[in-house]
Amino acid sequence: MYLPRFLVTWGINAAALWLADALWDSVTINGWAAYLIGSAVLGIANAIIRPVLTVLTLPLIIVTLGVFFLVINIAMVALAEWIAPNFSIDGFWTYVGTVAIVWLLNFVGQRVFDEAERRPAFSGH
Repeated sequence: MYLPRFLVTWGINAAALWLADALWDSVTINGWAAYLIGSAVLGIANAIIRPVLTVLTLPLIIVTLGVFFLVINIAMVALAEWIAPNFSIDGFWTYVGTVAIVWLLNFVGQRVFDEAERRPAFSGH
């Protein structure tokens, strides 16, 4: 059950990174390895590191009315950029835009995936 969701998230993250690269000149991702590694790191970081950071920084998130959560999401994208080869993002607002694209595509993609899981398989009768 977890493998299909991970693969969908991996694909969505790769598509989000591709879209960010297409939208902004200050996002540079060269080659499939950069997309695959960057999106895998992003998926793993969002699944493991982000929840831990969210709990540890909960007081900051509450005091800033959730704005600090943006900093955590930027950190996840920065980690993917740091680990993946041939992947760079220049500028704070480009990070914000990339985070917004990643969030939006993951939000829509996961809703579609959840809906597909709820529907019964076509039986042919």
